[in-house]
Amino acid sequence: MNFGFDVSFSCVDLFCGAGGLTHGFTQEGIPVVAGIDLDPACRFPYETNNTVRFLERDISQVTGDEINELFGDSELKILAGCAPCQPFSTYAQRYETDGIDGKWGLLYQFVRLVRETNPDVITMENVPTVVRHQVFHDFVTELKNLEYHVWYGVVDSSLYGVPQSRRRMVLLASRFGEIRMIEPTHSKPMTVEEAIGNMPIIEAGESNPDDKLHIASTLSDKNLQRIRISKPGGTWRDWPEHLIADCHKSKTGKTYPSVYGRMEWDKPAPTMTTQCYGFGNGRFGHPEQDRAISLREAAILQSFPKDYVFLPEEAEVSFKALGRMIGNAVPVELGRAIARSITNHLSIAVSS
Repeated sequence: MNFGFDVSFSCVDLFCGAGGLTHGFTQEGIPVVAGIDLDPACRFPYETNNTVRFLERDISQVTGDEINELFGDSELKILAGCAPCQPFSTYAQRYETDGIDGKWGLLYQFVRLVRETNPDVITMENVPTVVRHQVFHDFVTELKNLEYHVWYGVVDSSLYGVPQSRRRMVLLASRFGEIRMIEPTHSKPMTVEEAIGNMPIIEAGESNPDDKLHIASTLSDKNLQRIRISKPGGTWRDWPEHLIADCHKSKTGKTYPSVYGRMEWDKPAPTMTTQCYGFGNGRFGHPEQDRAISLREAAILQSFPKDYVFLPEEAEVSFKALGRMIGNAVPVELGRAIARSITNHLSIAVSS
């Protein structure tokens, strides 16, 4: 791919997961030389779909020398690090937010590796609420102290080709000057119907014989009754009294109308989470069929290609493990947009 500059460059993907960001980067021509993640289940999908080396490592135990060795002789180095977002989600706001231990410390580990490797470009993706926390502002301050030009902002993934309402904070930093996210690539969001409308019909608890990932979780008799009377875009508030869960009859439960909902064909999907395969975990009911979306449909709504392989042929499907990989992933199309932002910037900065 011709970027308008004749310089070798490469990327290391920290917290790489199943490879959503890496896949987007490689599709845009950015060579990723390695992905690093602590979850061993990510190795198979990452290496199989991307032909990139996977290192099962705790980031806190990785050194700058190891990262530089991965970069090799590349003239330009890109360090990507989409740290797990759970500590920064709205569900975690009740907890202490300023500690440096555990997952809260991952951004401090990221910036440590920046100090030790001096990459030319840095990118990070996370939930929008990360900007409320001191660890994020420490991260940005440290980058600026290291003389990086830093941009960050909340972007709507649906305007970059992801068929999902997924707002994310994207950070870009460069040694070469001002850098920012490219303008939206889509004038209107892709809908659920455009993304998964042609998927084979399956029932709750059933899988498609041609694609083991196209499998839907089972439903209890009561949940089957609930989904049968649920309308796309509706809520449990539309149900008869005897089907409403006890927790939703309480004062606090009434404030959660989005669980037990069906998606709408003519709108983007809701944000995919690690439990997106469960009807009761959000608006994850299929628009027409009496079931939750399948794991494959969730992956497609994360803009993974329909043939993205997540587990070996002989392996059994684990909803929990696969839901975690799919829900935590950077959507591939968002990864492509981030990659294009970087290459556009470098084509100007390096050639000038």
